[in-house]
Amino acid sequence: MASGAAACVRPGRALRLRLLATGRPGHAAGRGRAADSGAAVPAHREHYCLRLVRNRDYEGFLSSLLLSSEFRRSVFALRAFNVELAQVQDVVSQKTLGLMRIQFWRQLIEDIYIDNPPNQPIAMELWKAVRKHKLTKRWFLRIIDEREKNLNEKAYRNIQELETYAENAQSSFIYLLLEVLGVRDIHADHAASHIGKAQGIVTCLRATPYHSMQRKVYLPLDICLLHGASQEDFIRGNREKRVRDVVFDVASQAHVHLEHARSFCKNVPLRACPAFLQTVILDDYLNKIRKVDFDIFHPSLQKRNMMLPFYLYIRSWRKIY
Repeated sequence: MASGAAACVRPGRALRLRLLATGRPGHAAGRGRAADSGAAVPAHREHYCLRLVRNRDYEGFLSSLLLSSEFRRSVFALRAFNVELAQVQDVVSQKTLGLMRIQFWRQLIEDIYIDNPPNQPIAMELWKAVRKHKLTKRWFLRIIDEREKNLNEKAYRNIQELETYAENAQSSFIYLLLEVLGVRDIHADHAASHIGKAQGIVTCLRATPYHSMQRKVYLPLDICLLHGASQEDFIRGNREKRVRDVVFDVASQAHVHLEHARSFCKNVPLRACPAFLQTVILDDYLNKIRKVDFDIFHPSLQKRNMMLPFYLYIRSWRKIY
């Protein structure tokens, strides 16, 4: 029993050591710009991205800590970019303002690819990552374009429309992670496509209680109609069978994509596995929602799993997804 307890402690300690090795994100990011000379500016930019990811994408933050130092800085830059785009819809009150923010990031990517990045922390870190790993511009633009379409705040007409969004917004991000890791492999791309779709579906489910409080519902309309569940059912927090049946069908589709992604595992290069650590988070949520009989409003679904760092460490160590 004692050895088992010790095993549970080691992964958490390893994560803390990685964090200390990376630097303390709270120090440089909140102080304004550092001097324009010396090592202070690069350190400030790196810490800015790290702090943003830690605060806004904690699960992605934990996953990134498990990467080797060769890739970690570039991945934090990518995740910081993704966080900024993902939160546009939540931080603007008018669609016009959202479009302006989206256009800012589109122009930023264009500038990076002509080696003229603006003097902004994420831009400079992305520019370094693009040059170092020869990242494909098309994946950045697909993410931006899909986030722009999502500003319309309309429910998905069917599950295929949700999957298209997930492919463009989530899978494209995983393709960039693979490129950072130096993986350009068709089997890895196929796995990434399905993992991204699963992630988009699970993200839609996880955000449903939050969106419902804002009187917004994005779950596929065709599945809602199939089970006789209205958008008002979700807005009111209805926990009846017809609502749970909708959640079951949507969650099942995410599970199908995860299983399909794992069907390629024998042909996927081992060095691609760190890009797929998100599957740990997806498995965790799907298991939790199954245990509460697909009650999407159950309070336990809002609680953070304290064992998640351990599960991420084990999956990373075993090089499986």
